[in-house]
Amino acid sequence: MSASLLYISYDGMLEPLGQSQVLAYLERLAPGRDIHLISFEKPQDWADTVRRERISRRIGQAAIHWHPLRYHKKPSALATAYDIALGSARAIAIARRHKVGVVHCRSYVAGLMGLAVKRATKARFLFDMRGFWADERVEGRLWPAGGRLFQAAKRAERSLLLASDHIVTLTRASERELQTWPFLQGRMPPISVIPTCADLDRFTIQGPPQRKPFVLGYVGSVGTWYLLDEMLRCFKLLQQIEADARFLIINRGEHKLIQERAAAHSIPTGNIELIGADHHAVPSYIPRMSAGLALYRPSSSRVACAPTKLAEYLACGVPCLGSSGVGDMSEILDEEQVGVVLDDLDDDSLRKTLLRLIELSRSANIQDRCRSVAMKLFSLDVGVAAYADIYEQLDDRHSKVQR
Repeated sequence: MSASLLYISYDGMLEPLGQSQVLAYLERLAPGRDIHLISFEKPQDWADTVRRERISRRIGQAAIHWHPLRYHKKPSALATAYDIALGSARAIAIARRHKVGVVHCRSYVAGLMGLAVKRATKARFLFDMRGFWADERVEGRLWPAGGRLFQAAKRAERSLLLASDHIVTLTRASERELQTWPFLQGRMPPISVIPTCADLDRFTIQGPPQRKPFVLGYVGSVGTWYLLDEMLRCFKLLQQIEADARFLIINRGEHKLIQERAAAHSIPTGNIELIGADHHAVPSYIPRMSAGLALYRPSSSRVACAPTKLAEYLACGVPCLGSSGVGDMSEILDEEQVGVVLDDLDDDSLRKTLLRLIELSRSANIQDRCRSVAMKLFSLDVGVAAYADIYEQLDDRHSKVQR
């Protein structure tokens, strides 16, 4: 058996993201490995005993050792600092007790905990950076540009990148961006591009394409980065083209906001189907869509974004309407002809883009083409194999240090 692995996620395993982008991988990576998982669970999720017990059983069946900690939200900076301190102490204790050889950290906050583990135990440090977090916080209007939090996060980013034994990023575009950063010139650790993947055994084509009525679909949250108003404008314009069109939204916890914004756009509530589904149920809803949406607010940090929803739409045979400037999305949708890229948000551009999307969704073999691209680029098996290869490399390096 390989040396023990410690995986740290600041996202909870009771959340859809944790289940699709952490658990789905670890379940396949667990055979032959002693895996310990630290996650931070939100109190409202933890209070759902049915979901908690179901996920706990799932983790146990994979022989993964779960160490859930409580996520603290307010006051924001102090709460995060507290979580980092608590998580670092727990992670170091686990790493020492179980002789952890590799610590795999998902994003920046978890990365700071993993950096503490590396310094305390000499474990190899895999920084799965996910995106340019500090820049995202500013461009998402969560932090002021040039403020103390941003400056501290950029210093942390530099430390995390320089201390990494291996970096994982989500897009080729972000890899190219990292290669230009001055402090990494001549000091770049090994880097791999592993986009967010989908479980293609669960996300599948489940029947003929949904053509009449045309169903525009969306999966995920609608805050901060997501263009909810523009999505609703898309739907309203779509109804001018396809009078019986429907909007299917799979979302947890933001239904009131969606309903309020729909009312502001004079969209009758009966034309929108809002569903609050756990991640395990999402594969049954996407095949009901004629096309899926992945619209993001424009920003330079979006080059590091690889939306999970894109992989899931395509795996179900559903083409996508996506934003330009988001990771490798434009390249994928245009070159593979599995979607349409939206460059401008004015009504005329939206209408022309929707007409192209409708035509594409009704083209011959669209489902098979989408599915083929998902298998080539976003298969969970491909992502798992890439992580397994990185773990093996880091295990070897750790073993040589231990000798």
